[in-house]
Amino acid sequence: MKEDFLHYLWKHQLFSASDLQTTEFNAIEIVFPGIHNFNAGPDFLNAKIKVDNILWIGHVEIHIHSSDWYVHQHEKDSNYNSVILHVVWEDDVAVFGMNNLPLPTLNIAKLVADDLLLNYKSLYSKEQRWIPCEKSIKTIDSFVLDNWKERLFFERLEEKSILINQLLSNSNNNYEAVLFKLLAKNFGLKTNAEAFLNFANSIDFSIVRKLQNDVFKLQALFFGQAGFLEETSKEKFVNKLKTEYKYLKHKFNLKPIHNGQFQFFRMRPTNFPTIRIAQLVFLYYKQQNLFSKLIATSDLKTMYQLFSVELNDFWKIHFTFKTVSKKTSKKLTKSFVDLLLINTIFPLKFNYLKSRGVVDETAFLSLIQELKPEKNSIIDRFSKLKISSKNAFETQALLQLKNNYCAKKRCLQCAIGNVILNRA
Repeated sequence: MKEDFLHYLWKHQLFSASDLQTTEFNAIEIVFPGIHNFNAGPDFLNAKIKVDNILWIGHVEIHIHSSDWYVHQHEKDSNYNSVILHVVWEDDVAVFGMNNLPLPTLNIAKLVADDLLLNYKSLYSKEQRWIPCEKSIKTIDSFVLDNWKERLFFERLEEKSILINQLLSNSNNNYEAVLFKLLAKNFGLKTNAEAFLNFANSIDFSIVRKLQNDVFKLQALFFGQAGFLEETSKEKFVNKLKTEYKYLKHKFNLKPIHNGQFQFFRMRPTNFPTIRIAQLVFLYYKQQNLFSKLIATSDLKTMYQLFSVELNDFWKIHFTFKTVSKKTSKKLTKSFVDLLLINTIFPLKFNYLKSRGVVDETAFLSLIQELKPEKNSIIDRFSKLKISSKNAFETQALLQLKNNYCAKKRCLQCAIGNVILNRA
């Protein structure tokens, strides 16, 4: 038994409320259970409780054991002076209020239906499971599941806005600059995300703007700041980049990051940091004012066209600065652009439109539903549980479900968990 379950029972009044009595045999009537408090202080605020037909307005505190009142030293905290009811699962000791009178206490252990308790124990079983409800999730009504997925998707967008707002704050609300940083982060994929973000943060976006018309200078800037121009080379192209970067470094007072941050080990060559940086260079050379262009369109085909870039001859025969390889175009693939749309473009666009009060949630859903479902181990496991995904909207929702609810056993805050808990 956990205290958050008692909070859940009290909040939703999931116990027999007829002929309620305190442990002192005083009649109780719950007029209003109060507002759930997630901060310090009593658990439910501004409740309205009748005790022996006298209406009291104040707070409700909830514990597994009544003795927890003293364990938590509430008797020494003035925030608890206005508690009018103590709700417990086990009344193991008398608790006295500030007036030295017994604090009205409600023991709800025998008031909760057996089915609800069994469902709770099943969800919170110590049995090893990938998700707590893996035996029941496939039985959830599609209407409940679809509505919950929609909420999960927008919750995920809101969470991504936390980083976006931090970057906006550090960039004087420059969305073009923030787009550059987020794109860099996601060009690095999971393995090199932080290294790419550090690289992007090391460059004032105004410098990128100044050099965007010259692809050679932009390459020198990006590879120099990423620390890839520090080693000696026999390649003329590389040495020219080094010379140009030396000039840019002095001109703009630049400080490169250490290239040891980037990982190549066990990565596909197409995902090497050098290739992703080169693609980022040619994207920003080809597309100036990229954020403005993305905001101006809600057409997926146009978005794909904006990310259609081709590398120069050097990168067509190299994956790194050191070794020549078989000639390949190394264009941004559709699947990679989809990841950029999901993890960068849509969250940033959502944040921008919401900040201006013009976000159209229906349009957002329609747009992401056009993208193919993501492929990863979490989505595969859900598929084995008969929860399939038709598009990226559903995979994003399931990732949010697994990472923010299932993994943390937040079944009490989950629509699926609520259905399972309340089954007769």
